[in-house]
Amino acid sequence: MSDIPLIFIDVETTGTRTTRDRITEIAALKVVDGHILECWSSLINPRCRVPSHISQLTGIYDEMLSNAPTFEQIAAELFNWLADGCLVAHNARFDYGFLRNEFKRSGFNFRASLMCTLRISRRLAPDETHHNLKALVHRFNIAAAPTHRAQDDVFALWHLWQTWKKCFDGTSWQAALGDEQRHKTLPAHLNSEQLAGLPSSPGVYLFYGHNRLPLYVGKSINLRSRVLGHFQRDHQDDKEMRLTQQVQHIEWEETAGDMGAQLREAQLVKQLMPIMNRQLRRQGKLRTWHWPAEQHAPTLIDGSALSQPQAGKLYGLFRGAKEANNALRSICEAQQLCPQVLGLEKGNGRCFAHQLGKCTGACCGKEPLEDHTKRSQEAMEKLQVGTWPWPGRIVIREKHQSSSDAAYHVVDHWCYLGSAMTLRAAKKLQNAAPQFDADTYRILNRFLRHPQQHQLTITALEQLPHA
Repeated sequence: MSDIPLIFIDVETTGTRTTRDRITEIAALKVVDGHILECWSSLINPRCRVPSHISQLTGIYDEMLSNAPTFEQIAAELFNWLADGCLVAHNARFDYGFLRNEFKRSGFNFRASLMCTLRISRRLAPDETHHNLKALVHRFNIAAAPTHRAQDDVFALWHLWQTWKKCFDGTSWQAALGDEQRHKTLPAHLNSEQLAGLPSSPGVYLFYGHNRLPLYVGKSINLRSRVLGHFQRDHQDDKEMRLTQQVQHIEWEETAGDMGAQLREAQLVKQLMPIMNRQLRRQGKLRTWHWPAEQHAPTLIDGSALSQPQAGKLYGLFRGAKEANNALRSICEAQQLCPQVLGLEKGNGRCFAHQLGKCTGACCGKEPLEDHTKRSQEAMEKLQVGTWPWPGRIVIREKHQSSSDAAYHVVDHWCYLGSAMTLRAAKKLQNAAPQFDADTYRILNRFLRHPQQHQLTITALEQLPHA
């Protein structure tokens, strides 16, 4: 890359969200053949206030930026200045994400080659614990100190680069640069060797941060494509950027298909409680409306009732009584049903809703209770929870076209008991205690509606030969 200018660059910002926070300062050095040709530096008016904790860190305050140019005003000049170079930055995806989004707001489609000195440091010294710029400057006794001001930090970075070239032999240095170019989209703290065996098959993947803190659990029918996709969208998505800034270790488990991957993902999220999985987290006590035959109103019961045979129908899965009552009240109002008959209000005789013309009179005999019950159940039909269509526990055989092995999932009344690679092992899972989970129910209900479409084979557990 000797013929391509290296542009050492650093940006200061109002925060860490690349899509919403703004740049407050930029400094860059254009280097060719080891010599600085040009410098570019400017404060940037972000058109918003700088948070106090950011000002304390960087020393950049609002009054310093009031007369500075906005990014839009310098965008064309900076775009041309950066156009012919390869950007070199510490934690480069962070700086690059901010630059791309600022240029996008100004009408420019900015793309550049990247080299991340944080990743290079980890490759040059894999046994070292700290790779931030301050630690590296101290380790190599570099006089230029980073201060969280763009110009100071970019010169510190340039001096670090020169020191590296002197301290490491040519083979080690070129190997580090070559590895950086091959894996330039990967997170700075992630060893590229971890992805060497990542398959293109179904499964779940786990991202861990410092001290193996669980960050995120995901699933895909193509693990390799999905995992690498996280690291290519970081400049577009704040969540992806936070993830790539923290991930240090990756693990994965292959599954026989999509259903197995979804079941395992829901299971792992509730076991590990990753900080970036908002959905599929352990839920509180679920509730459902139970409507027994011959009754004119439903009763609110524990959602775990789905794991037991029930007389009558079940409607909806709710996170609490308030949510369940609100759902029923909404249907009641939309269909002019009687809130008193449905148990939403106490009283006898004509209800208040009927006085307002919002109830057809089941409370006072103007509408037969049988007609009101039929209308109510028809209105709630969209919330009906599927009843378990088998007499007992079942084994579901799953095999994806890209997988060489099948898996056998054992399920009892919508409760997932586990998976095995053989029928003999699956038979032993029947002793597991059923535990109802709403996410598992939704996954199973979706796949078991059309098992042939998903290449699933269902067998009653009692029909299997004894282990």
